[in-house]
Amino acid sequence: MTKPPRKRSKPLLGEADAPLRSRPRRRRDPAQPNLPLDPMPDRIEPCLALLKARPPWGAKWVYEIKWDGYRLAVHVEPAGVRILTRRGLDWTHRFPLIEAAARALPVSTAIVDGEAVVLDERGRSDFGLLQQSLGGRGGMKRSSNAVFMAFDLLYFDGHDLRNSELEVRRHLLEDLVPAGGQDDVRLSEEIEADGDQLLASACEHGLEGIIAKRRDAPYRSGRLGDWLKIKCIQSDSFVIVGYERSTVARAGIGRLLLAARKGKALVYVGGVGTGFNERNAYELREKLDGLIASTPAAAVDRKEAIFVKPRLIAEIEYRAWTDDGKLRHASYKGLREEQDSAGVYELD
Repeated sequence: MTKPPRKRSKPLLGEADAPLRSRPRRRRDPAQPNLPLDPMPDRIEPCLALLKARPPWGAKWVYEIKWDGYRLAVHVEPAGVRILTRRGLDWTHRFPLIEAAARALPVSTAIVDGEAVVLDERGRSDFGLLQQSLGGRGGMKRSSNAVFMAFDLLYFDGHDLRNSELEVRRHLLEDLVPAGGQDDVRLSEEIEADGDQLLASACEHGLEGIIAKRRDAPYRSGRLGDWLKIKCIQSDSFVIVGYERSTVARAGIGRLLLAARKGKALVYVGGVGTGFNERNAYELREKLDGLIASTPAAAVDRKEAIFVKPRLIAEIEYRAWTDDGKLRHASYKGLREEQDSAGVYELD
């Protein structure tokens, strides 16, 4: 930011060559701090990215890689480190390596916004690997290979940064978490590039997509358009409302039946029959059999359907929507943790 010009200082000596003296000040109340400090928020609702089909254009936007993991806020506090999920649940115990790395950051107090991910052999975030590291949905394992990709700094050494522009927050974050580091807290680096070219490159390398952020925007909780997400392949969360059995498929699951939200109701949007491996198929079947219901949670016209209570949320990749509102070329990626507060896809 451009600093305003400084006013010319007064001369050290007056006209009579007598030293200038400042007016006496009242003695400071020792109970008052030297500098005004902002109270540290107990929790901050995250800024969420709005889905768009194409990257925005213009110098006011900057880009990052889109990570596929769990959104977390790392709180560095005088009493220690807290790692909170999007819903505000304390998952510090599930990410001991991230906790240890956060303790080592050169700061007294901070709130760092980012994503916990597990990287594959090519350095790409893999949601399935992250779930495995935590013991699957509902598992209580501690991840031994998740890293935290930091992309925003909301509070820093006693100062609330949410009203500061993104460029200011990023400048401080890059001092705290230097680029190119290989610790368990790493910087999600900004990329100066043409949005369309960057998206094409991300898709070519098998990444999920990119994030666009306004340089001059403050940090605002909610999905308000300051951050945009552009995906190579669509990936969203849907409620499992039933399944169909198969005599040849793993764990006997031939197809999961999925629903999206429309207001307070659930609407059937088709099914998914690919993407299962031996491990997650048997874990999924065990959970489904414990949720069998006599009536469907959404209107499903499938004669062989076995209905389940709408408790499980699946992450699904898909290419497009059919004209009658069903998913095309869908593939199962895994179950979302209920504590992760994964936003179920909402129909207009």
